[in-house]
Amino acid sequence: MNTWLDMWRAAAGNALGQRCLLCDASSAGEPVCAQCEQGLPKIASSCPRCAMPSPQGAVCGACLVRAPAFDATLAAWAYRFPVDRLVIALKFRARLQLAPWFAAVLAPLVPGDVDRLAALPLHQSRLAGRGFNQAHEIARHLQKACKVPLIESGLRRRLATEEQSRLPHGARARNVRGAFQCDVDLHGLCVAVIDDVMTTGATLEEFAKTLKRAGAARVVNCVLARTLPQ
Repeated sequence: MNTWLDMWRAAAGNALGQRCLLCDASSAGEPVCAQCEQGLPKIASSCPRCAMPSPQGAVCGACLVRAPAFDATLAAWAYRFPVDRLVIALKFRARLQLAPWFAAVLAPLVPGDVDRLAALPLHQSRLAGRGFNQAHEIARHLQKACKVPLIESGLRRRLATEEQSRLPHGARARNVRGAFQCDVDLHGLCVAVIDDVMTTGATLEEFAKTLKRAGAARVVNCVLARTLPQ
């Protein structure tokens, strides 16, 4: 079904002519034109563990004091305008043509030692309301680009938690505590977790703990955007 949907979307895009979602210029079949893509905000130097800004790319003080459950974080961009518009377009406006483009952006970031991809799960109630999991949409295209298997079953979000964006930062870790379940044997594997935005990292931290309890030797976050301090 996904293959037929992808073919239909590609045919529709070719027939109608793809224009850049940011500037409305012709974009040669891509959702974002080359000029706008070059202008998207990148993080110049970041902590290899949490992707927060850090001089010379050294491990930041926060990760030295308390190492997170995940082992690394790789982010394509900083989460600010116009990246936020693109993320929202996929997540809340179902601009699914962005998913393969996002996957192509993330592909060079995926480390060569990754054994499995895992899309951050949505709870069934939120999945029913939205109709799709944006992380899974990106991940299923990413597996083709990276030739790394995607875990398609055995991972679930078992608690319907509040939206993290509506909570103060200090409450976010409590909100997602125990939210995930993994029924897959990941013994000795390196798992890359795919998501759209990393804000405090509380959700990815909890998911990494779940994966490591299932035997994962290493967990790497590959996200489109990282929220940075003001």
